[in-house]
Amino acid sequence: MEFKYPEARRDENKIDNYHGTEIPDPYAWLEDPDSEETKAFVEAQNELTMPFLEKCALRGKFTERMTELYDYPKYSCPYKRGNKYFFYHNTGLQNQSVLYIQDSLDSDPRIFFDPNKLSADGTVSLQMARLSEQCECFAYGLSGCGSDWVTVKFMTVADQKELPDTLERVKFSCLSWTHDDRGVFYNCYPRQEGKADGTETTTNLHQKLYYHVIGTDQSQDILVAEFPDNPKWQSTAEVSDDGRYVLLNIREGCKRVNRLWYCDLQLLPNGIKGLLPWVKVIDNFDAKYSYITNEETVFTFLTNLDAPRSRVINIDLSDCDPTHWRTLIPEHHKDVLDFVTCVNGQFLVVDYMRDAKDVLQLFSLTSGKLLKTLPLDLGTIAGFSGRKKDTDIFYKFYSFLQPGVIYHCDLTSETLEPTVFRQVEVKGFNPSDYQTVQVFFPSKDGTKIPMFIVHKKGIKLDGSHPVLLYGYGGFNHSQQPSYNVAYLIFVRHLGGVLAVANIRGGGEYGETWHKGGSLGNKQNCFDDFQCGAEYLIREGYTSSSKLTIRGASNGGLLVAACVNQRPELFGCGIAKVGVMDMLKFHKFTIGHAWTTDYGCSDNEEEFHWLIKYSPLHNLPLSSSPAPPYPAMLLLTGDHDDRVVPLHSLKYTATLQHCVGRRPGQRQPLLIRIDTKSGHGAGKPTAKAIQEEAHIFSFIAETLGLSWRD
Repeated sequence: MEFKYPEARRDENKIDNYHGTEIPDPYAWLEDPDSEETKAFVEAQNELTMPFLEKCALRGKFTERMTELYDYPKYSCPYKRGNKYFFYHNTGLQNQSVLYIQDSLDSDPRIFFDPNKLSADGTVSLQMARLSEQCECFAYGLSGCGSDWVTVKFMTVADQKELPDTLERVKFSCLSWTHDDRGVFYNCYPRQEGKADGTETTTNLHQKLYYHVIGTDQSQDILVAEFPDNPKWQSTAEVSDDGRYVLLNIREGCKRVNRLWYCDLQLLPNGIKGLLPWVKVIDNFDAKYSYITNEETVFTFLTNLDAPRSRVINIDLSDCDPTHWRTLIPEHHKDVLDFVTCVNGQFLVVDYMRDAKDVLQLFSLTSGKLLKTLPLDLGTIAGFSGRKKDTDIFYKFYSFLQPGVIYHCDLTSETLEPTVFRQVEVKGFNPSDYQTVQVFFPSKDGTKIPMFIVHKKGIKLDGSHPVLLYGYGGFNHSQQPSYNVAYLIFVRHLGGVLAVANIRGGGEYGETWHKGGSLGNKQNCFDDFQCGAEYLIREGYTSSSKLTIRGASNGGLLVAACVNQRPELFGCGIAKVGVMDMLKFHKFTIGHAWTTDYGCSDNEEEFHWLIKYSPLHNLPLSSSPAPPYPAMLLLTGDHDDRVVPLHSLKYTATLQHCVGRRPGQRQPLLIRIDTKSGHGAGKPTAKAIQEEAHIFSFIAETLGLSWRD
């Protein structure tokens, strides 16, 4: 194939100086999303990419099959508020899931809130939803076109009457009701010059915490916490189970550490009238403290203090001396304590992650003793509901081959045995024809890395199969088994093998595993991923020419960095909403929060970490000898205000200039820039199906794969 890439102006005079090192930035003009030149670049790229994707031989078949297999009912766990139950349900192809209400678990459900009525194309999504403690009022946050900006609105539960209250400028926010149903705590940012619709690049600073009283205008909201000397701090407020306390978690960046303050609402005789008199229990960023429950002044927290795999502790707020803190559930010798919640007043439901698979157990709240291990297949807890006042719990399980089973457990029964509450099957796909295995391969430094492999039973390991290798490796996020229709179509109809590598930087083995792939250790992520690819080739699953790597966000960075470092190892790279400019990411929207994982080029030592692998800055010079690149498809959205599009635009312009014009480069180097799309959250079903059809038909077209019925 030969491609004529759009001409993009190179400003050879744009050079930045980092600690005495001059770094060219010839496409810096693409950082302005509103300039006519940037708009022309985007249009020219889509005029090249979209016809190519639409003409891919298997696009129609993939779209048809994706639509067919995605059309299955999807449910969330029911949860109880007041004397009602609520749950989300999608009949199959609805753009957004609908919130239902029912009087009991046996009664007929009825629609409570339908986001599909808010926009014809489904691009307005429900991003936050909180029912008040007495179930009198419903607070909900709406996002447009996938932006992180949210507008919060309210309505009554009994008659579903819209209230005039509207909260703007909400982003990365809590939404926490006081137990009198009088109002909510929420976070917002100060108004700024210019637009704030998700297409801007303005940095997000000075988040504040407010209390909104129902029936009042936002201009009257009460400022209860702000941090003028620390503009990067963010906070969340959480009201305790007994309604007496409000806890304030303060964080800076994405590291799993927080300050912990609280306020006793009973000590406010006139109610919430201004900045709250916060008591500082923890006033440093040494560890994470997540509230679980409390009995009067004795609070139970999940923490990683002196426990990289986490533990459960009790702190008595009447005596905050750390020497008096008590360990309730100690750190496990291997498994990672993922989440803990209190139910039925006496139990702790504890989810452990064991080699990236979930284990669910019941412990005693008072003694911390293990009471029962709940039966669970090899997979992931994808949803949970149950609070301290509830006598039953629901949890949703899924895996690579199981779309979702919801279990119900009555905690008043003697046996504490869960039963299947709801199970979903997908027509036209028989999971018994396939298998999932977990392997452990050595990385470059000898570290054993786990990887899930999914394929049809009985395949021959002769190197002939196309493989999709997925990874993330950052921010303590773990990659656990999940159900994905597009991946199963790849396995079923393209004869493919799916591989998910649990590389360092994630949280699969706790904070130690995370630190092993962050900051100055980031290269370990790329080494782990490349060694995973080599393992798949060595063991006979595939060959380099049939190996596709895929990742999104931090995973997009992973894909681009690995292609730069080992272009001959892969046949195709799919990099979605990736962080590509590692020297300037902290200057846009919420990018400054990622410095806890990456470091920052403002620091000389950290600059030298970043410049070694930054995808934008490690493409080969057009004049230097270099091997051809695999086929590459980058994806971004015009309303992505998390990883702003400029990352992918600058990388694409450089990639096409430095690599695309080489005589030996035959595979396409393209970018798909979607409109009315953001980082991924809230994406309507129709857009998701179209995107996956484009991705997999691109893979099939460039790797020469054929369809198998």
